Amino acid sequence: MLNSDTHTISKYKVGANSMLARVFLAFLTTAGIFYINIMPAVVSGLKEGLAFTNQQAGFVSSANLYGAAIGALTAVFLIKRINWRVLSYALLISLLVIDGICIFIEDPTLMVVVRFIHGLTGGLLVGIGFGIISRTSEADKTFGYLLFIQWSLGGFGLMFLPELVPSFGTAALFLSLIAFTLVTLLMMPFIPNYKVEQNRSTEQSKTQLSKTLLLLNLVAIFLFQAANMGLFAYIIGLGKAQGLSIEFMSPALASASWLALIGPFLVIIIGTKYGRTIPLVTSILSTALCSLLLHYSDSAQIYLIANIIIGVTWAFALPYMFGICSELDKAGQLAAMGGFASKVGLASGPMVGALILTGEQYDLVINVAVVTLILCAICVIKPAKVLDAKHP
Repeated sequence: MLNSDTHTISKYKVGANSMLARVFLAFLTTAGIFYINIMPAVVSGLKEGLAFTNQQAGFVSSANLYGAAIGALTAVFLIKRINWRVLSYALLISLLVIDGICIFIEDPTLMVVVRFIHGLTGGLLVGIGFGIISRTSEADKTFGYLLFIQWSLGGFGLMFLPELVPSFGTAALFLSLIAFTLVTLLMMPFIPNYKVEQNRSTEQSKTQLSKTLLLLNLVAIFLFQAANMGLFAYIIGLGKAQGLSIEFMSPALASASWLALIGPFLVIIIGTKYGRTIPLVTSILSTALCSLLLHYSDSAQIYLIANIIIGVTWAFALPYMFGICSELDKAGQLAAMGGFASKVGLASGPMVGALILTGEQYDLVINVAVVTLILCAICVIKPAKVLDAKHP
């Protein structure tokens, strides 16, 4: 009877490397950190809805992200030893409870603590998702689907949430996170099991990159995420300081988020056909240039165009950097390590921004982000070149 039930359930699972499988894995991996894709709305909402200061809102975001980093690091050690499906169900339900509690919190310190716990939970889920994605064929493409889902739904959040907060308070923010988690729970039964294949482990031993190359790639991921999130978290405040209205910025940022879908879509289409080095370096340096243009955000056109290009290049470069980690380890441990580096970077950006931000003067935040992106491009060149040489 048990075997019959198991067979019936398995019958409804999608193909392991199908488009639907990649989409479902993208939702699973996004569920724990969807707030990142609506970060400007979260920061702005905490300020508008609960009267948090720039620093308090930034610390809440950073606490959430540092918790996620620790959770993702924990996944590195668990991914080969756990029943990932059972743990994923438990983590998703925990996220529902925590986001529900946050609706009723008004104290900044308590919010920091609870969002840190949320980060731990979500980060562990993200680490599991990264590890499972590594077990798919052409993991770069699966990461492309991941970024495609994040940016498209993030666009809706940026479009509607900032205008809902004045009427409904921060409940609008947390209910949107709850809705995303519920949708992910509905997808869970259809995701395949993704056990590690022995032949892949053997192949991995033949294609090991040095620890130095792995470290360079992890540093590049950290720098890239820190630079981008350091600006993105304050992008609404930056626009307001330059005289732009929320009525302009909400649809502008939503449009930028949707147009950014070009980035992961290109990754899905071309994969590693042209290698990783040229796409990575070109996109990272383009991100740096457009970040520099944010100094001139008093021009609505420049603000819009810069954010569009940053969104495209951000969503284009990340799948390739995560793909480098996945190429090293099909069991998923190194991909989970990439997730850890990503979360630490995402947490550090808003934290550094909060520390160097003076009033509503964002020039230093922009300059630090630009320099950080240039350093990122330097770090990623060697790992990408070595992989390109091994798989021409």
